[in-house]
Amino acid sequence: MPDTLHVLNGPNLNLLGTREPEVYGRATLADVEAACRAACERHGLGLVFRQTNHEGELVTFLQQAQGSVGVVLNAAAYTHTSVAVADAIKAVGLNVVEVHLSNVFAREAFRHHSFISPVARGVICGFGIEGYRLAIDALASSLADRRVS
Repeated sequence: MPDTLHVLNGPNLNLLGTREPEVYGRATLADVEAACRAACERHGLGLVFRQTNHEGELVTFLQQAQGSVGVVLNAAAYTHTSVAVADAIKAVGLNVVEVHLSNVFAREAFRHHSFISPVARGVICGFGIEGYRLAIDALASSLADRRVS
């Protein structure tokens, strides 16, 4: 069984492609999943891909990711509001890359604060769905570095 990477998506990402396409693009969540699956396959990784509109369910998904290679997390609005999501990341010691489709720093001021960034390995924003592939590549690279050591 290959090492598994989790890609977790928060509220309203199920509306990708139709929700504010000038901000989030025209790609759908199915397009994101296909891109993530292809990136994981290139690295020999299994993929768990999930989306939820519920904060508690996102916390459960994070807990279930314990022991995985890592998590690509687009917590969407929960990035700016959820201590519970940040606590879940810390509680299970996850290797997380925070991803945002848009450049949150070029948007409203409330989007400039993240509860996740302080507990994440890194942050990628502003590259659309390409950010997910970049995050997967980064996590796969860190896994390869650990295997060599």
